[in-house]
Amino acid sequence: MGFLDKFISQKQQIDGELQREDLEHQVAALYALVSDLFGSDRMVIQATKLEAIPLMNSKDLEERVLGLQKIVFKDPTLDVVPQREEIPDLIEEIESELADYVARRSVEERLEKMISDRMQERHEEYLKEIKMQIVKENSNVENAQSLKKLAILEKMEHVKLARSAMEVLRPKELGEIAGQEKALKALMAKVACPFPQHVILYGPPGVGKTTAARLALEAAQKLKTTSFAPEAKFVEVDGNTLRWDPRDVTNPLLGSVHDPIYQGAKRDLAETGIPEPKLGLVSEAHGGVLFIDEIGEMDPMLLNKLLKVLEDKRVHFESSYYDPHDESVPQYIKQLFDQGAPADFVLIGATTRSPGDLNPALRSRCGEVFFMPLTPQDIREIVVNAAHKLEIEYDPLVADIIAEYTIEGRKANNILADAYGLALYRQELSGQGEATVYITKEDVYEVVQTSRLVPYVTEKATPQGEVGRVFGLGVAGFVGSVLEIEAVAYPASQKGKGQIRFNETAGSMAKDSVFNASSVFRKITGQNLNDFDIHVNVIGGGNIDGPSAGVAIFTSIYSGVHQKAVRQDVAVTGELSIQGKVKPVGGIIEKIYGAKQAGMALVVIPKDNEKDIPSGLKGIEVVTAATVEEALKYLWRD
Repeated sequence: MGFLDKFISQKQQIDGELQREDLEHQVAALYALVSDLFGSDRMVIQATKLEAIPLMNSKDLEERVLGLQKIVFKDPTLDVVPQREEIPDLIEEIESELADYVARRSVEERLEKMISDRMQERHEEYLKEIKMQIVKENSNVENAQSLKKLAILEKMEHVKLARSAMEVLRPKELGEIAGQEKALKALMAKVACPFPQHVILYGPPGVGKTTAARLALEAAQKLKTTSFAPEAKFVEVDGNTLRWDPRDVTNPLLGSVHDPIYQGAKRDLAETGIPEPKLGLVSEAHGGVLFIDEIGEMDPMLLNKLLKVLEDKRVHFESSYYDPHDESVPQYIKQLFDQGAPADFVLIGATTRSPGDLNPALRSRCGEVFFMPLTPQDIREIVVNAAHKLEIEYDPLVADIIAEYTIEGRKANNILADAYGLALYRQELSGQGEATVYITKEDVYEVVQTSRLVPYVTEKATPQGEVGRVFGLGVAGFVGSVLEIEAVAYPASQKGKGQIRFNETAGSMAKDSVFNASSVFRKITGQNLNDFDIHVNVIGGGNIDGPSAGVAIFTSIYSGVHQKAVRQDVAVTGELSIQGKVKPVGGIIEKIYGAKQAGMALVVIPKDNEKDIPSGLKGIEVVTAATVEEALKYLWRD
């Protein structure tokens, strides 16, 4: 080998050693960088898992490069020791991977800082809310005045009077409601079946309509055929007091929507502008009975809205503030706006008005039950039951006296309760406070005088006959009454120029009945009433709203002209046609009960009203007549 070759060889050797030494420095620098990036402990743990510890401690550069590969790339499958000429390329790959790692770590650190900052903000907000809640809960909103008022309220809660007399005397079972057997049977048939109906109860005040509705639900809940659950509610409201806003700002019956701006929904809803529906009585009565007393007095528009609820069995709410797509709306509010509130109930309405005065649409959706006026016998039964509940003794005439002054069960109980208080006070003053309370007839009369009561029935039947005096029958509301009609007749001062006088207060229809009677009189007798001066009078000045007094007016005139005595224990009703026929009239049941209350033994009604005679009638006879001649047969006193 020549010198030149030797020089070249030595130079290559020196260059190789320099290159190797440079690679050694690069690998060592990379190991130091990895240790800084990963941490020495983490790098050792990572190298142990990858079985790279021996390679790291090797004196062979190629093996140390392999160990560096395993640690940086986290690949335990790398097991081929690289060649020396491959090391520069591998170092570049390792440097590139470390650069990516540093970049990712920089981004992660920045994100972690942002997340940490955001979490810190939320944490501070949460702590602030907790502090505010604690302050709110622990804040002392009470002061001396508010605590004093609270103490007064608590003291008032402990002071209670005894139950009122009406609460004690109110019927507890359907059987205790006097005089309404048929009405109660009809009511239960409509309510207690598997398919209950809405019902309207007609009748005069004080006969037990409200009590019957409440007890009907209680009785229905005990039957196997009922649709009502044991927890079904009886919700009661008076139609006179149902007030509402046509804008639906407030509606206690159907419910309303509290808008967040004008009406102030709950604070948490108002702050986010969410309207809040408020449920009404129809939803409270869901599954039970909604009882509306005096339903005939309801606002017509509100009643129409109620009819819509009866059809849908659901109440729907609307609000311009409601946004169905707002995710902050609570689910219950969303459901109320989207589906409405359930309102499946049985409506029982009570009224003292006649059926013709009620909304036809309401009547078409409801069954109708008529409660009867109470007879004196019913009032006596009520008084006896009330005396038993009060555990008192009384004069045998007490019940009869009370029956003379009222036809209302509620009023009868009031009179007895007042007499009970008077008797108790009298016994206390006399030193007999421990004795059983005894009500005398004088106690009842004193209550009657103090209350300025007058006998309900002023005219009563008598067995005698009387000329020109006839008892007709009328109806006011659901109460029948006896009309006293009288007539006198005198020969006219000039034949053919007689006059017929009639009190104008009786009404135009009654006046027409007088003219009809004059035509029928001439047809039957052949006589002309123009030959007589006749005066027909309705005693008491009552208004006869209808033609049903035609037969009674004719009879009084006929009796006055021919001086024939009329039975005073018979009452008659019927329209008189100019052909002498007795035409049908309304209110037959009420008129029969009115006659019975006045002590009449017989009632004459039109033949066409025969189907209206109540079954099982006791204490009075009812006959029919198709013509006025047939009616007169029952009216003359032999």
